[in-house]
Amino acid sequence: MTKAAQQTAKRSAGIVPVRFIDGVAHYLLLRAYRYWDFPKGGINDGEDPLAAAIRELAEETTLTGVRFRWGQEFRETPPYAGGKVARYYVAEAPAGDVALPVNPYLGRPEHHEFLWLPYEAARKRLNDRVRDILDWARGKIAADVAAPERA
Repeated sequence: MTKAAQQTAKRSAGIVPVRFIDGVAHYLLLRAYRYWDFPKGGINDGEDPLAAAIRELAEETTLTGVRFRWGQEFRETPPYAGGKVARYYVAEAPAGDVALPVNPYLGRPEHHEFLWLPYEAARKRLNDRVRDILDWARGKIAADVAAPERA
């Protein structure tokens, strides 16, 4: 994407939440209608993208206190839906129950369902754009020798 296109694209930021269950990485997916994605949302004017991702995670799932065990590197999607670009970070969510609170602007939760899924099951639910993010996240986790990731 050109620099000019990046400046005019609508930006969002999110987190690929990871939790190890019985030694296997599980990824948190949220469903809105028939579409599955990771927690994400718009970046406010002047807001740091990482701060926006952390805020959106808390607003959409009530999860807080995530650890950026694999660093703060990010991956962005190609433009979609009118030029929107989503930036994702990978973080471990070691504790806390997920809830789907009511969005005060919508008067209802933004999402209909959530699931913690191992890699293959998560990959089957995602579209190509988000599947590429999952593949990238899995690669980061697998590269971490200390992570108990299994294929």
